[in-house]
Amino acid sequence: MQNVVLEREGYLQQLAVWIDKPIIKVITGQRRVGKSMFIFQLISHIRKINPDANIIYINTEDEKYQHIRDYVALQNEVNAQLSAASRSYLFVDEIQDVAEFERALRGYLSENKLDVYCTGSSSRLMSGELASFLSGRFVEFKIHPLSFSEFCLFHSLPKTNETLLKYFRFGGMPFLRHLPLEDSTVNEYLQSIYNTILLRDVAERYEIRNLHLLKTLSRFIADSGGAAFSSLSISKYLKSTGIAVSPKSILGYTDYLKNAMIINHVERHDVAGKKALASGGKIYFEDFGLRNAIAGGFKLTDIQKVMENAVYMHLVRQRYKVSVGQLRQQEIDFIAEKDAQKCYIQVAYKLSLQETIDREFGNLLLIKDNFPKIVVTMDELAGVGHQGIEHVHILDFLQRAAVN
Repeated sequence: MQNVVLEREGYLQQLAVWIDKPIIKVITGQRRVGKSMFIFQLISHIRKINPDANIIYINTEDEKYQHIRDYVALQNEVNAQLSAASRSYLFVDEIQDVAEFERALRGYLSENKLDVYCTGSSSRLMSGELASFLSGRFVEFKIHPLSFSEFCLFHSLPKTNETLLKYFRFGGMPFLRHLPLEDSTVNEYLQSIYNTILLRDVAERYEIRNLHLLKTLSRFIADSGGAAFSSLSISKYLKSTGIAVSPKSILGYTDYLKNAMIINHVERHDVAGKKALASGGKIYFEDFGLRNAIAGGFKLTDIQKVMENAVYMHLVRQRYKVSVGQLRQQEIDFIAEKDAQKCYIQVAYKLSLQETIDREFGNLLLIKDNFPKIVVTMDELAGVGHQGIEHVHILDFLQRAAVN
């Protein structure tokens, strides 16, 4: 099993239609989420289509390519590997490590000498450099940690409640298939990823010296996962622990973590007015296994937080636009929108108390449109709906191809 390459077919299908199109393909995602392995799968696919393809693969983290630190060195290396006899395909892994890389990519695009693919671990690729220099000339494909179905496939596990709890505990980093699923081993691996992200993608990139503050903030966000985000509240909390930091600085540090793709900020929208609200959004981790490691390990008391995180990521993988809903004083956990369709979702661990039932179903009943409404729980009796609202066990929800 260790030597078997498991393809992530969904991503391959999305990107395959863009092969040989005159547009730069940008593959983004958190570090160690499987971007490089996906690149190798894509290269294999291209070789099947074009056996004579000239593949140029450059991994900026490989010692062999340590001399490539700016766009001129990148151009020189690529020119040395170009072939006049066959179509060339350029793959650059972790391109954010190359200064002014966008200059080289723009040149390749205008000359149409190469079919260009690159990967990166920073959302600045989309919001900054590439957006400015290559507007309308690139397409993004974001790779996420394993879905529950992929987790079962990678670990050769059945789709059961027991496996679901393992998924909640360890998360979806692909390399875990090579490790025993035990707390100490997995935690050590996830901590190494976390430290790399903080040092390389946050501290070095943004010249941050106060790593203690960065780690304390990360731990606070992990502990309070699913709670409304408030930079003012976090600033007050940190001050009570002896760390003086302004709300503005908290927002800046949080943006750095988002740019490193370790967390996602979900905006809050007014359900009735259909407008974004200025405050009250929530933060969810790209990988809840990493969230658990940062928070000090997975505890059963965290299961509500992890369930929400899992539902959020399931929606994102299916390319839904996700927001948190506000209807008067009531909160709707998620509004999922795609292709003019919409769905409202509440997440609860168990509906064991009447007040929980009243809250989860009651909040959805306040919404008067006819879009689907779902309550997701771990109740064994899930499936019994209420006044047109579907009640779904999370084991089933995480295997759905769509929510509508």
